[in-house]
Amino acid sequence: MTAQLPGEEVARRIRETLPDAVEETQGIDVWIRPEAILDVCRFLKTDQALGMDYLVSLTAVDYIDHFEVVYHLTSLDHNHAAVLKARVYGREAPALPSVTSLWLGAELQEREAWDLMGVDFTGHPNMKRILTWEGFPGHALQKSHLGG
Repeated sequence: MTAQLPGEEVARRIRETLPDAVEETQGIDVWIRPEAILDVCRFLKTDQALGMDYLVSLTAVDYIDHFEVVYHLTSLDHNHAAVLKARVYGREAPALPSVTSLWLGAELQEREAWDLMGVDFTGHPNMKRILTWEGFPGHALQKSHLGG
């Protein structure tokens, strides 16, 4: 079974290289400043002790006052996992750097988060709708679209 790394341990390792990247931790979760997410993911993937070589999932959650993008990462070599989160404020143009340069599997997952939630991933090679049609008004799972 894959061991879930404690958030504080992951945060400590991140802070050693990127001292201002971590916002907070709670349990297994580590919140990262949005503008630092690509650098943090690159570090987690390339650090020999962590080796997070597999992006299990990437999704977005709408909390009305902000979006939260959640990254589940796993190291196949070390058999451990980590959870990163980034809070993105602003309803008009929420955005994060794309991680497709690190994990090709992020391409479809980022497109889904954009299509359904409206979170843009800057630097994505093909940011277009994936589940709704071109011309769909808004983003189907945003609380504002759902009347929430």
